Amino acid sequence: MRDAGQIPGDGAVSPAMSIDRIALRGPLGDALAANLRGRLSHFIVDEHSPAIALFAPELRARNQEGDWYGEHAGKWLYAAARAVMHGGDATLAGNLRRVADYLVSVQEADGYLGTYAPERRFMRKQPPKPVSWDGAPSLRTWDIWTHAYLILGLVEASRALREDAYLAAARRIGDLCLHALTDGGIDINDLGNHHGMSATVLMDPAVELYFATGETRYLDLAKRILAQVEANPALRLLSRALEGADASEIATGKAYQLIWNLVGLAKLHRATGEARLLEAVQRLSENIRAHHLSLGGGPWGGAGHRSREVFNPANVFSPEGYVETCSTFAWIQLNRELLRITGHARYAGEIERSAYNDLLGAQAADGEDWCYYVFPNGRRTHTTYWRCCKSSGAMALEELPALAYAVDGDGLRVQVYGAGEVHARLPGAGAVTLRQDTEYPFAGVIRMRLSVEREAAFALRLRVPEWAAEIGLQVNGEAVQVEIDGDGFALLARHWHDGDEVELALPLPLRIHHACNRNVQESRAPDGSPVAQEVLRHAYCALTRGPLVFATGLVDGYKHDETLPEMPTTDWIDTTAGSAALALRVPGRTPILFEPYFLAAGRRDGSWRLTWLSLPPAAAEPASIKNS
Repeated sequence: MRDAGQIPGDGAVSPAMSIDRIALRGPLGDALAANLRGRLSHFIVDEHSPAIALFAPELRARNQEGDWYGEHAGKWLYAAARAVMHGGDATLAGNLRRVADYLVSVQEADGYLGTYAPERRFMRKQPPKPVSWDGAPSLRTWDIWTHAYLILGLVEASRALREDAYLAAARRIGDLCLHALTDGGIDINDLGNHHGMSATVLMDPAVELYFATGETRYLDLAKRILAQVEANPALRLLSRALEGADASEIATGKAYQLIWNLVGLAKLHRATGEARLLEAVQRLSENIRAHHLSLGGGPWGGAGHRSREVFNPANVFSPEGYVETCSTFAWIQLNRELLRITGHARYAGEIERSAYNDLLGAQAADGEDWCYYVFPNGRRTHTTYWRCCKSSGAMALEELPALAYAVDGDGLRVQVYGAGEVHARLPGAGAVTLRQDTEYPFAGVIRMRLSVEREAAFALRLRVPEWAAEIGLQVNGEAVQVEIDGDGFALLARHWHDGDEVELALPLPLRIHHACNRNVQESRAPDGSPVAQEVLRHAYCALTRGPLVFATGLVDGYKHDETLPEMPTTDWIDTTAGSAALALRVPGRTPILFEPYFLAAGRRDGSWRLTWLSLPPAAAEPASIKNS
């Protein structure tokens, strides 16, 4: 089993090879700074903040509501802890300590730290589930879900503040869950929506507890959950994945929960080395990548289904499809795990694509407001205080610094591009700083300067994006031959000196993507022969440049659709408007101005973004259209 790279602070490698600090600038750095000024500094500050006041014993004792609001505490703990680790903000660190101290103080003797009255708690056996489309439990509860996020948040707070009491509190939750699922006779499938998936997400924090403590009972907890998952005919996550099921066919196909369960399976593979776990995760990951992502890298659904957050059947396309920000967050985390396990550049590429498009596209400039859903074609809507996606978006952003760089067996990897710097320690070289100076993702030239404590030989690996047909490399102004390793990184293995400079040139190709909203009616003739008649076909095209998806606002100020007279080509793109804006020249009308999706329409609430433009019927013949 390979463990490719280190997340700062998790103790994955020896002190001789470590990442000490990462600072991001450019669009990702701006988003992180806004997150600190906005969501992290205002939503929760102390025990009186509404999302924490839910845990007060007097409120907990009488709470009969069944909703998810308790999740915000663990999500905020996690995001704030990550922000403290990479940013060191003293005020946020103080708030983090105060909130974590309060939660520990109200944890009950048996380890319970939820928001529900005793009769609604996950340890209490309930009547059998009623039959429902989403496999909801008989008594609506998000109790396990809330505790799952509390474990993750407390573990991160313990790492950030070096406070054992927070890890001890997380352990008590894990012990309570293990008791409930063994001696308590509870089946975790009965505790969550979507045929159990909203509870079986506990696999992830269970394994995280094992990593943090080394206690095998938490590994046993994760294995117990998986065994109960496999015994649930409506779920059977591992078996169905290995059988080649489409993501939409597992349980309800709920994107957020399904992907979070895959994160748990990936961590369980890391802990056990069991090959079939990784095979299952990779199968479903590739299925999602091939059939269930928006152009901006977010998992999407909502076409012809009662739930807006459930994967559509494979190859179903709609330009108005829903991308839940929580699902984008979970997708980033899943690719984080696969990147760590395999070291392959494509997973870093998925993280970058999602981050620069659907994630930043959901955040408002103030760092406080977020979209619950983003749409390739649709109106931007900033969601309300209590909605899950505001906290998930904040968590996803705080994942990014630790994913931009990694150390491995013989050097340093650059995984996500953008202005910023990494401070690391490498054997032989000692303290190493790599600084990226670049306008990426708006421009493709990335200049890197190395500072090393001691001259030494080590490898520098630079991710080669899948969209880059060719790249150019220079070291100290001289061109060098590009050698790409088996993981998709350009390899520079050499003796490095203080002040060495590397220039990576990534041509940012303009690409026209085609997709089709198509429906075929299938039946049989009287003689039994198959009959297939196409009854619906609407063709579309969209534009990307390098890692960025481009969008326009309402066409001519009022139209939410535009049909182009013919199939465009990249020759129609006029780049004279600058690197952050493009003009699509259309015969017979004024050019249509496009800008990066995440910046479109000034990120204003209520504004429109149009990614996909319609094509006329003549351009929509079967031979000319392929979903991409």
